[in-house]
Amino acid sequence: MRVVVGLGNPGERYRRTRHNAGFLALDALAARAGAAGRVRGDAWVAEATLAGAPALLVKPLAFMNASGPPVARVLAQCQGSPADLAVLVDDIALELGVLRVRERGSHGGHNGLRSLVETLGTEDFARVRIGVRRGDLPGDLAEYVLAEFPPDEVLVVQEAVGMAADAVWCLLEEGAAAAMNRFNGRRV
Repeated sequence: MRVVVGLGNPGERYRRTRHNAGFLALDALAARAGAAGRVRGDAWVAEATLAGAPALLVKPLAFMNASGPPVARVLAQCQGSPADLAVLVDDIALELGVLRVRERGSHGGHNGLRSLVETLGTEDFARVRIGVRRGDLPGDLAEYVLAEFPPDEVLVVQEAVGMAADAVWCLLEEGAAAAMNRFNGRRV
């Protein structure tokens, strides 16, 4: 069973922030699959069929920098491994609306990915990075990623999270190489 994880911060305060692009993309994927979830312990979980196969959609309900333990618990419960993961995550190194699919890789300074890598003990899991930066990076990165998207970026964000959902579907159906060829560097 594949496990698709959207990274973000729980609560209404963070719902429309840059750091919640992973949650937003997971919501788009859940809507396409007609999946309704529920809270199970420290994660929101929905059963779905994606690309013709069973999958779990997961939002850790811990804050971003503590995402690893809820994901590890869900993996253990479904007898999965990190190789079964596909993680949706924001990336300030990428311009707004740009995607990057990776079969594996470092956390790249992202605290949610860092928590996953440290908890799971491996970097060997797929991820779809969603660009959330517009222009030069500001001095206070935490403030930037925890700020809501301004109104003039909302349509681009909506298209980007939809494209990220497409990338996950492709990743599950056709594999990492096809998803990387089709979506890396693509901009909405």
